[in-house]
Amino acid sequence: MEDVTDAAFRRIIAQKGAPDVTFCEFTSADGLVLANESGLNKLHCKLLFADIERPVVAQFFTSKVDHMEYAARLAAKMGFDGVDINMGCPDKAVEKSGCGSAMIKNPSLAREIIRAAKRGFSGPVSVKTRLGYNTDQLEEWLPELLAEEPAAVTIHARTRKEMSLVPARWERIQRAVEIRNTVQGDSLYKTLILGNGDVKDIADAREKVKATGADGAMLGRAIYGNPWLFSGRSHEPSPSERIQALIEHIQLFEELMGDVQNFAVMKKHFKAYISGWEGAKDLRVRLMEASITAEAIGVLRDAQ
Repeated sequence: MEDVTDAAFRRIIAQKGAPDVTFCEFTSADGLVLANESGLNKLHCKLLFADIERPVVAQFFTSKVDHMEYAARLAAKMGFDGVDINMGCPDKAVEKSGCGSAMIKNPSLAREIIRAAKRGFSGPVSVKTRLGYNTDQLEEWLPELLAEEPAAVTIHARTRKEMSLVPARWERIQRAVEIRNTVQGDSLYKTLILGNGDVKDIADAREKVKATGADGAMLGRAIYGNPWLFSGRSHEPSPSERIQALIEHIQLFEELMGDVQNFAVMKKHFKAYISGWEGAKDLRVRLMEASITAEAIGVLRDAQ
């Protein structure tokens, strides 16, 4: 989730209630190899993390085998607990260079990329992908990935063509578990199968995992404006809690990323935090007019 699950947001999530595993926003391995100093500063900012986030996984995308190995070695040097390879992003700019979902169309290269990551990183290497490209290709695509024995495969239960326009088909996650069991059989090593798509909250995740036999579920969009998602709390945060959390989030953004990232990136969080009560819309309008972190924090403190 580029420009969403950045260092600042991950830090506040960890403070409010950390998930079992934290994944960084995806990062271009090509950029890590080829970018100039300014570009590298922005990319390295994506890979900032604190011990409170552990276990924490760096996610990379590339179609260049040597670039993946370089990025994986960098992740090892930085102390990450795992490396994840994005083979599911539908963004056209990403696909143009053969990355993201485009990898589904090139299984042999996908396998080379996994092997390269393993050469560079001695810990767990996983893959995030989809059911297929234009059509559901799970029966052909998943065994290719499993042949390389990644630590986990997270499957967004839609095809690339479907984007997020149709309901996620979690019955296909159950099928993925069956395929894993068939391919890896009685082996002592088994790749974890994680489901993704339309997971509303922790209770919903547990229901889906139980129904499909998956080893876990990945939550993405559900975390927007709700850093308490993984805390186990049973009540909704109050408006004052939301305002205070957003203040803390903005402060972390300024501390960790303010010198390399434009404040406009932070604004995509405003609606997620500030909604659901009388006066929230007016508060959002005032927030959107802020051009620097100090102005936004001032608006929020006035509303407390």
